[in-house]
Amino acid sequence: MSVAGILKGKGRTVLSVLPDRTVFEVVRLLHANRIGAVVVVDEQHRVLGIVSERDIVRILAQRGPASLDETVADHMTRPVSTCSEHHSIDWVMEEMTQHRFRHVPVTEKERLVGIVSIGDVVKAKLEVAEAEAAQMRQYFAAS
Repeated sequence: MSVAGILKGKGRTVLSVLPDRTVFEVVRLLHANRIGAVVVVDEQHRVLGIVSERDIVRILAQRGPASLDETVADHMTRPVSTCSEHHSIDWVMEEMTQHRFRHVPVTEKERLVGIVSIGDVVKAKLEVAEAEAAQMRQYFAAS
């Protein structure tokens, strides 16, 4: 299965912010939408960075509550590892594991078109495993 298959199932909606938004605005966005990361983009939707829950914890631990009024441009993780729709879920999973992140923005012609989380990847892997198990059961039942 590829990233395109994941996006087909979950949709292409991805929340993003401009780099001048405050850390507190991002915290509220994460909470309101029950998501773990938001992508930072420019006006043309090119990926500039990403801010995750982990980043928020790091920011607060290092800089304290005053950092909530600072811009995400000052704190976002960059550069961001991205993928395209043709990448396999195995490739995405390897990137996430190797680099220890949980969200990968999906880009096309340098523009943000979606996002894939570790939950999306695990769900897709389980669906593949379940389909293979069903095929095996069907094969043995027919024998």
